[in-house]
Amino acid sequence: MNVENNYPITEDLISDHGITPDEYEKILELTGREPSYTELGIWSAMWNEHCSYKSSKKWLKTLPTEGPRVICGPGENAGVVDIGGGEAVIFKMESHNHPSYIEPYQGAATGVGGILRDVFTMGARPVAAMNALRFGSPDHPKTRHLVSGVVAGVGGYGNSFGVPTVGGEVNFHDRYNGNILVNAFAAGIAKTDSIFYSEAKGVGLPIVYLGAKTGRDGVGGATMASAEFGEDIEEKRPTVQVGDPFTEKCLLEACLELMQTGAVISIQDMGAAGLTCSAVEMGAKGDLGVELNLDLVPVREERMTAYEMMLSESQERMLMVLNPEKEDEAKAVFVKWGLDFAVVGKTTDDLRFRIMHQGEEVANLPIKELGDEAPEYDRPYIEPGTHSGLAASDVAEPEDYNAALMTLIGSPDLCSRRWVWEQYDTLIQSNSLQIPGGDSGVIRLVDDNGEPTGRGLAFTSDVTPRYVEADPFEGGKQAVAEAWRNLNAVGAEPLATTDNLNFGNPERPEIMGQFVFAINGIGEAVGALGMPIVSGNVSLYNETNGQAILPTPTIGAVGLIEDTSATARVGGMQDGDAIFLVGTEAEHLGQSLYLREILGQEDGPAPAVDLLTEKMRGEFVRAAVRSGEVTACHDISDGGLAIALAEMCIASGKGANIELDSAAPHAALFGEDQSRYLITMPEDYANMFAANAEDSGVFFSRLGTVGGDRLTIGEIVSLSVSEMKSEHEAWFPAYMEGNPIAEAAE
Repeated sequence: MNVENNYPITEDLISDHGITPDEYEKILELTGREPSYTELGIWSAMWNEHCSYKSSKKWLKTLPTEGPRVICGPGENAGVVDIGGGEAVIFKMESHNHPSYIEPYQGAATGVGGILRDVFTMGARPVAAMNALRFGSPDHPKTRHLVSGVVAGVGGYGNSFGVPTVGGEVNFHDRYNGNILVNAFAAGIAKTDSIFYSEAKGVGLPIVYLGAKTGRDGVGGATMASAEFGEDIEEKRPTVQVGDPFTEKCLLEACLELMQTGAVISIQDMGAAGLTCSAVEMGAKGDLGVELNLDLVPVREERMTAYEMMLSESQERMLMVLNPEKEDEAKAVFVKWGLDFAVVGKTTDDLRFRIMHQGEEVANLPIKELGDEAPEYDRPYIEPGTHSGLAASDVAEPEDYNAALMTLIGSPDLCSRRWVWEQYDTLIQSNSLQIPGGDSGVIRLVDDNGEPTGRGLAFTSDVTPRYVEADPFEGGKQAVAEAWRNLNAVGAEPLATTDNLNFGNPERPEIMGQFVFAINGIGEAVGALGMPIVSGNVSLYNETNGQAILPTPTIGAVGLIEDTSATARVGGMQDGDAIFLVGTEAEHLGQSLYLREILGQEDGPAPAVDLLTEKMRGEFVRAAVRSGEVTACHDISDGGLAIALAEMCIASGKGANIELDSAAPHAALFGEDQSRYLITMPEDYANMFAANAEDSGVFFSRLGTVGGDRLTIGEIVSLSVSEMKSEHEAWFPAYMEGNPIAEAAE
């Protein structure tokens, strides 16, 4: 008998695998005996939170996932949405939070690699990437190190692989001090008649291992990602995977070439839980058994045990069910690209998951039960409390509006992210039309010859965690609504969304309450706005020593642009343009950055989102942008109207003269009321725009005119554009260089 199967199964060992006593009793019942050490590892991998969604499945089922353009919703490697012309966009967002805190470069790099594989596993060539990053307080001793490592890892992998990073988010808050968030998004384009799925088909067919060799890196990574951090965090470093973007690039090209041969019956990325999860999912989805011989698996380390091989999360690997008639042709493709190609098993008709190693059977488990019988918990939850109202009259005005605006524009959460995105290749593939720094990243679509079709895709990632903390339901709605606005602002029709739901320990009723109500808000918003959830990821247990992160349900969204010559951007203002506000004057200062950064308070309710208003105004703005007459458009979000105006001035290099007649100017300028946009256009078009808004029943007001080199707002703000730009651009580079000026400003 293999020596590892003599490893005693003790209560401590079971607990170390993240398996509860009740779950172990269920495992005994399903296995029919005490599991071997390898089998215990397999059960642990398949039943951990990261792979089984046991705390979230009940609520994920409530989300709208279907729509007229949806080809494939949740359940596959990524979501698939029809974009016309015989093509589909395939996209997903996924977390690599725990690994990135432990080892920031490799954690972030392999997060990018994993999400790219999810996309090209389905037959799509990746065309765009984004990332949503949350770090602790800037003055925390680890934050600068984590920012540096994560950004370098994202850039190091994505740049080498050759996919443009077109958008993303970076935020700071002390609730992320012990648990940062690294959410990676990727999208690709495929022909609608050439999409590949993971469901195994056919009995007795060869199962083929593709890509890089298996090592010991990442063993137990999925289990580690399914538990909160404690004092032993540094001991978890060996569970972080190591990536190689150049191997991944070869794997991409080999897979896409292989898919043209007719050899692929089904294919699955080896992501979380590696060989275990990929093999079980393929077999279980196809109602088939799987038999693997680990002696045939390519390895890069000596004397690897079956346990290590089954739970390794070494990167750049795939598992495929092969058309046996095409084996020689398929192998030739991978040999040409310098990658491993090994037949390591076969499909069977007995619904068993059998593992052979060194001539002995080290695992024999019911394959459907490994996935289908995973626990599904209806965890108790507490309905989140809500903040009482906070009237503008109860919030102090700034002593100096100029100083307040300059403080906000240069603060860690509102300053330019140029230092970050300039480390990413934003232009590779030569199809980027709008790069990071605006409302959405935009790429052009090309035909089979690489020629522009005149159409494009827009991408955005959004959530405001402080809103979700204050009111999970409204915060969940707002995350979707802001994604909706960011797509409409560039003239894109919102198509669908992917979610990355980052929360603390679901065994705590107050955390589970945040999750449930955020899901309810997201579901209501995607339904009302016609943006179904087609893929996603849940990341729980994001907390350290009992301190949870801010609830952060990140929303990634994709939109379609029918005519890329009729889009708008943040920096498009021209001298003499009329400036319009679509929406009403702001009055909501609860949870605003003004309240936090200027007055030092985090208080009040989150702003409410009226989805009917959101839909009406968004559709009106999109139509206006698509008319071709709009020179610039920007949604109003963090920091309110004043920040949106400042950002447009900085991006365009133009000044603006704004009229302000308000009884509460601090609320009008810094309030974060929802469903609002700034739009500029030539004076000749202004009257027509106003008439169209009136006919559509959309609230609007003319604010002023573009011109000069200063932002002037009534009698209370007068700042030069160059002065604002310097302040806006200064904080990030100064902070990363350890400049005491930046540290003093925190």
